[in-house]
Amino acid sequence: MELDEKDINKVGEDATLDIEVTPSGAFIDSLKRTNKSIKSDRAISISEEAEMAYERYIQDIRMGIKRLKRERTNMLDMSPDNTQSLILAKNFDSKTFVERDLGIAVSLRNEEIRLSLAEKSFEYLFGRKAN
Repeated sequence: MELDEKDINKVGEDATLDIEVTPSGAFIDSLKRTNKSIKSDRAISISEEAEMAYERYIQDIRMGIKRLKRERTNMLDMSPDNTQSLILAKNFDSKTFVERDLGIAVSLRNEEIRLSLAEKSFEYLFGRKAN
C-alpha cells in the first residue's frame, strides 16, 4: 500500500493533534503542591530561621558573660603598667572599686539568669540543647 502526499499530510496533522504537551519543571510542580506540603515547607523555613536566631542570641549572652567575668578579673590587677608596679594606696579609690565590682556582679547575675531562661526556652521550643 502506497501513501500519497494527501495521506502523509493527514497523518502529520493527526499526529500533532494527538500529542499532549505536559508542562514540567519547578514552577508547575510548585503550583501543583497541596496545602499540606506548602504548610510543611513554610513551617520548616520559619522554624529553621527562629532556631538560628535563638541560638545566636544565646551565644551572644554567653559572650557577654565571658566579657563581664574578664572585666571583673581585670579589676583585681593592681599593676596596670607592668608586673613590677603597684597602684599606690593614695591612688586607689575604694568606693569606686566597690561600686564597679558590685555593678559588674549584678550585671553578671542578670546575664546568667537570662542565659538560663533562654537555654530552657530553646530546649522546649526546638527539642534540643543549644550549642
